[in-house]
Amino acid sequence: MKPTHPQATFTLKRAQEMLGLSRTVVAGLIGAGFLTPQHGPRNEHRFTFQDLALLRTAYALQQAKIAPRKIVGALAKLRATLPEELPLTGLRITAVGTDIAVRDRDGPRSVATGQLLMDFEVTPSAGSVAFISSDAEARESPEHWFRLGEQVEGADKVGAEAAYRRAIDLSPKFVHAYLNLGALLCEASRCDEASSLYEAAYERGADDPLLRFNHAIALEDQGAHAAALKSYERAIELDASLADAHYNAGRLLEARGDSQGALRHFNAYRRLQRNENV
Repeated sequence: MKPTHPQATFTLKRAQEMLGLSRTVVAGLIGAGFLTPQHGPRNEHRFTFQDLALLRTAYALQQAKIAPRKIVGALAKLRATLPEELPLTGLRITAVGTDIAVRDRDGPRSVATGQLLMDFEVTPSAGSVAFISSDAEARESPEHWFRLGEQVEGADKVGAEAAYRRAIDLSPKFVHAYLNLGALLCEASRCDEASSLYEAAYERGADDPLLRFNHAIALEDQGAHAAALKSYERAIELDASLADAHYNAGRLLEARGDSQGALRHFNAYRRLQRNENV
């Protein structure tokens, strides 16, 4: 049996922020009978992910001039299709006539049929819920998956890793996706995997000074100081203004007894620092 966990809930103020609706509009939707939220210890409204999706959909249908009675019926159908928690891949809820269609990573699941009126996408965002205007093409773009990885990274490292890897699959030269994924791996004490990731990036043509710099840090963490020095030096070749790369290269050269080489990098580091402060 799987352990049960209390479902995350949100205050009225937080719900307003995530939905982009005023307190009056939210209260009006509740008053119209579209939703009956839970109550907290001080009798305040508490909203689940399902509640937020229902509220946003109710507002969309209301704006489309759908009769309240039909909205209640449509929301009842929608509630039955919603998971308790928002899936990593996001959930696209589309108002279709007086009914609703739901699309997730497995494709569309028609709650009913009719004319398309409006749509929006629901995605997880650092433990909360974000509603993002979207279309099918955008959801399969590397930028979408990269943005999704950034949004969930604080709360779901596994999900963020999957999102960054998907972005890289779609765009093998996506430097920022490699940078974020490599940093995530090193933070999880998986610097060996980060190193392999950076090597794969170079093979795919994503040779970038920050990738080389971060690779050097990962190599240092593994005790591969000679390889780390080469990576710092490559980073400097690509961008001589990387002050921290000069400093770290100087430190490694000093540790191996090359005081002249170390001094050259330390001098470059100090010069760059002075220029930054001018």
